[in-house]
Amino acid sequence: MGESIADFIAWLSGFVWGLPLIIFLVGTGIFLTIRISFFSFRMLPYSLKMLFKREDATSDGDISHFQAVMTALAATVGTGNVVGVATAVVIGGPGAVFWMWMTALVGMATKYSEGILGVKYRQKNSKGEMSGGPMYYLEHGLGQKWLGVLFAFFAVFAAIFGIGNMIQANAASDVALDVFNVPTWLTGVIMAVLVGSVLLGGVKSIGRTAGILVPFMIVFYLLAGITIMIIQIDQVPAAIGLIFTDAFTGNAVAGGALGTVIRMGVARGLFSNEAGLGTGGIAAAAAKTDVPARQALISMTQVFIDTIVVCSITGITLVMADMYASGTEGAALTAQSFEAFLPGVGDYVVAITLLVFIFSTILGWGYFGEKCFTYLVGSKFTMLYRFVFVIAIIPGATMSLSTVWNLGDVFNALMAVPNLIGLVLLSGVVVAETKVFLDIRKKEKEQGIG
Repeated sequence: MGESIADFIAWLSGFVWGLPLIIFLVGTGIFLTIRISFFSFRMLPYSLKMLFKREDATSDGDISHFQAVMTALAATVGTGNVVGVATAVVIGGPGAVFWMWMTALVGMATKYSEGILGVKYRQKNSKGEMSGGPMYYLEHGLGQKWLGVLFAFFAVFAAIFGIGNMIQANAASDVALDVFNVPTWLTGVIMAVLVGSVLLGGVKSIGRTAGILVPFMIVFYLLAGITIMIIQIDQVPAAIGLIFTDAFTGNAVAGGALGTVIRMGVARGLFSNEAGLGTGGIAAAAAKTDVPARQALISMTQVFIDTIVVCSITGITLVMADMYASGTEGAALTAQSFEAFLPGVGDYVVAITLLVFIFSTILGWGYFGEKCFTYLVGSKFTMLYRFVFVIAIIPGATMSLSTVWNLGDVFNALMAVPNLIGLVLLSGVVVAETKVFLDIRKKEKEQGIG
């Protein structure tokens, strides 16, 4: 019975992540990039600079724009960057990393659009807190509440049973057992207690925690990866070259399945940076900002940092280590690859970083899921959601890797569809808000601001 369910989930994952969704996902990113005249590329330097600039204290919102991006990064920089990249390379070969990059490049425009719409159509709840995201712009912007309900429904399941919780707990227990010999169930219990203690404080507590943890964990991981590349500088060009050539041949995959290379790269790219899932709009809506496009530009840096920077460290290291055909998978493969270049410390670097990544990711998704849950049923049952979310961490820590990841892929796809529909049909609003921002920027430049 268990095997048949697992087989069905695996089949469903392959079905929903077929060519139509990949075309829809990447096509939406390309469409939006063109519609805003490559604005996401042109404004990236400004966006990165603004990330660390203090916002106007009088602006509406619950948390700073830095904390909003850190909350989004907390939810995205996690297993996708370590386990997801490893899974993509094992199944799709080195070329999958290239398609993760492509997903991120066009995904910046997608994330930018989610940010604009998330802020523009956000609402204040009965507690005075901001709520926004796809469910709100699908209802109030597009006028299609049923699509908003559909998105929120799938997002709640993704938060509890997929990308936001059980996959994270599974990866945490895997690495804790492999490196520190901690039983999987114990890892689940510890994570549940820690997550529960922060979630009780709401978005401000999550924002403060993410603002401290996320920058630290990213810098720590990047320093380790850069050290490896400096030590093995002679191998870096060949690794990058293989990533590019295999992206169009699929030679590293059994049977030379180019479609598998692309599918794994796009699926894991989305899993990592979440461009197209709509979560960026939920995080952006909580930020203090004077104009939607400014926060949207800051929000889009999350895709660049997550995939172009962090995932590249993992991907290039995996290709250089050349262990992806050994039968090892997931966090263990990334840990062994780092250990090969940093003997005695590499696996600990990956283990510690991943555990912190996972903790922050669960926090971020706990917030996303809660916003979707309250959209569906109101704030009366918030504590019930938090309880179920925290408890689900424990069984997630003990399930099989492949089944949990396939289930996560299914919910990702189901979330993406209504959100992508909204982004395409509301692209005119994105263009209009971009023009408003450009007028503001023109005046700021005349005054010598920014």
